[in-house]
Amino acid sequence: MRTDPAGLAAAILSRVGGPDNVTAVAHCMTRLRLGLADPARVEQKALRAVPGVLGLVVDGDAYQVVLGPGVVARVTAEFEALLGGSAARRTAARGEALREERRRRNATPVKLALRRVANVFVPLIPALIGCGVLAGVNGLLVNARWLPGVTPALSTVAAAFMALIAVFVGYHTAKEFGGTPILGGAVAAVVVYPGVAQVTAFGVPLSPGQGGVLGALAAALLGTYVEKWCRGRLPESLDVLVTPTVTVLVAGLATLYGLMFAAGALSAAIGTAADRLLTTTGVLAGLILGGLFLPLVMLGLHQALIPIHATLIDQQGHTALLPVLAMAGAGQVGAALAVYVRLRHDTALRATIRSALPAGLLGVGEPLIYGVSLPLGRPFLTACAGGAAGGAFVGVFAMLGDTVGATAIGPSGWALFPLLAGSGGAGTTAAVYAGGLLTGYVVGFLATYAVGLTPTAACTAGDRTPERSA
Repeated sequence: MRTDPAGLAAAILSRVGGPDNVTAVAHCMTRLRLGLADPARVEQKALRAVPGVLGLVVDGDAYQVVLGPGVVARVTAEFEALLGGSAARRTAARGEALREERRRRNATPVKLALRRVANVFVPLIPALIGCGVLAGVNGLLVNARWLPGVTPALSTVAAAFMALIAVFVGYHTAKEFGGTPILGGAVAAVVVYPGVAQVTAFGVPLSPGQGGVLGALAAALLGTYVEKWCRGRLPESLDVLVTPTVTVLVAGLATLYGLMFAAGALSAAIGTAADRLLTTTGVLAGLILGGLFLPLVMLGLHQALIPIHATLIDQQGHTALLPVLAMAGAGQVGAALAVYVRLRHDTALRATIRSALPAGLLGVGEPLIYGVSLPLGRPFLTACAGGAAGGAFVGVFAMLGDTVGATAIGPSGWALFPLLAGSGGAGTTAAVYAGGLLTGYVVGFLATYAVGLTPTAACTAGDRTPERSA
């Protein structure tokens, strides 16, 4: 049954204290994110009971209502329409200072840093996905020797973004950390400019792209610091001319004669570590990574992996970590199916599973986490067991030489198939990944069916939706 976005938005708004209580509205892939002036006015049980609401995450004065992919964007638009444009701006302005103050007070330095770094890379994900799919299609065409007149053009379209990704990282870094975005992009462009091959640092000629996204991130951070330093000390008459010049000069030279070299060494170390991790300890690494990824998602710490994935893709063309981590979603799906089979009389929970399962199969696990497994308790642990088994399966083949990677970050589950790349052929790579998913499904299902539920689980699920600090 198709969700009514307007009705769902109105139901949520009435249960979070009305328009006067909303200070900010935003959304991500699955959640409606609300800043609230007075969280005590939220009717939590009534909000969880709204049809279409799959879960609730509380973070201080911010409420994240889990709605699922696709639905959340339409509901957010209706929610903002209910607030009204002027009302939304007024409440946002009124609550911004309070929201920032509470966020600084509640967030640890590590969490805040991870969120800000993630904010740099998250806007790049759609382009990574699109270019990654095209690169995979082009690879199949080249291997099959089909359409030889088209594949060079397709390769160009797929590779162009990755060739200039440093510029986009620099732009968003400056934007996130309070600098001028275009200056961040200008400084980061030094990393990929072909002319750097004529520059020698530490006695070694530089190469275009050396340092990759980490070098671009560091360059733009330095540029933002230099820009702020200049603007705080120069009169307005000189600021417009001197500040951009000094920012580009200082940060650009520092990038050439230090940051590119250091970031290149760090990027190489990350690549080497990732390769050795899977090829020498694949089973153990897969077991740990696949088993712990759901808790990382729940705590928001998975954001720390985004720059690592981006570095591996920029350096090697794919990230071997993502397919292993994707096994956590498979365990989650298996656990949800077991809950669906066991709790035959809990129609509300089964309806939640039916609506969230398609997203789970495509790798978006939050609706199942917050709507099903985490409220019930044990299924969350058995889902982790399924993820660990799937990760170990992929790790076994990595130790045998058949490493599976992904050419883009973002999708997982079935949606990752078009993005797969590996040391074996396309068929072997897809088969290993499919075997890992199947292992995760089966182990997650069997573990949940056997020990993941208590006799009273169906009666208490609705009252046990967790509240946690994101």
